[in-house]
Amino acid sequence: VQLQACGGGLVQAGGSLTLSCEFSGAIYSPPIMGWHRQAPGKQRELVALINRGVPKDYNDAVSGRFTISRDGTKKTIYLHMSSLRPEDTAVYFCYGRTQTGFEYWGQGTVVTVSS
Repeated sequence: VQLQACGGGLVQAGGSLTLSCEFSGAIYSPPIMGWHRQAPGKQRELVALINRGVPKDYNDAVSGRFTISRDGTKKTIYLHMSSLRPEDTAVYFCYGRTQTGFEYWGQGTVVTVSS
């Protein structure tokens, strides 16, 4: 099982970026998928979750600026980030959780927002 994230990069404050994460290695993807992030010197925090095709949770710091979505196969999720701020700079990790609570983590993708 693998979660492959991509789409990170360097962007100016106020800009936009879209991350994607593809689940592979099993017939069914976890019902809950999402994104966490970890900024330098800080703990990892939730960014957004989606339950099957319905957005479930957003971190208050990104609500209204970030949108999580999932494709029809339910195996790829996206995080569209707009109005980016320097404080959004972090390593973004793709995440999946099964109905029994087993968690999958992908490798991180780095997002850097310059002021």
